[in-house]
Amino acid sequence: MASVESRRSPASSRQEPEGRSRSQDKYSVLLPTYNERENLPLIVWLLVKSFSESGINYEIIIIDDGSPDGTKDVAEQLEKIYGSDKILLRPREKKLGLGTAYIHGMEHATGNYIVIMDADLSHHPKFIPEFIRLYRKEVLQKLIEKCVSKGYVFQMEMIVRARQMNYTIGEVPISFVDRVYGESKLGGNEIVSFLKGLLTLFATT
Repeated sequence: MASVESRRSPASSRQEPEGRSRSQDKYSVLLPTYNERENLPLIVWLLVKSFSESGINYEIIIIDDGSPDGTKDVAEQLEKIYGSDKILLRPREKKLGLGTAYIHGMEHATGNYIVIMDADLSHHPKFIPEFIRLYRKEVLQKLIEKCVSKGYVFQMEMIVRARQMNYTIGEVPISFVDRVYGESKLGGNEIVSFLKGLLTLFATT
């Protein structure tokens, strides 16, 4: 498996709005094939098993490049077995290369995440849930680092992004007490930076 990557604009009209919760995430597996008649049923079965057991929403896009061994016929049977909502056959007339096959697959993907892998069983699907878990952890860590680096802006950013992800914001009323010792660190420059950060935040989210 080469990578798990997020995508902002799914090509299909069935795309869902950004800000979805984790349970609404959808992963599009791009599976280029050329003479993979024997491997295809097994790799698809393993993918379906891995995603189903992990409760992950998915689709498998098979991009067959005119395989002379009947790979396309096998893919059509798999589409009937698992359903056209899970198995999408998007063939091409001839072998045009791996790179363009992935691009072709992306044009038909409806998920907000892309999984790139081979169909020859060199990438075992059982590792996909771990890839996803690590990816989510990395994204969350980057978000935290970004927010902290912005200073006070992080408070508003966390609220905005939490709402985008359909999280509920809880509030607990407190009595705010002015500091007893020392002086506030929030000076004029910090206030200006805070306002600039808010404008940037609302302009880009």
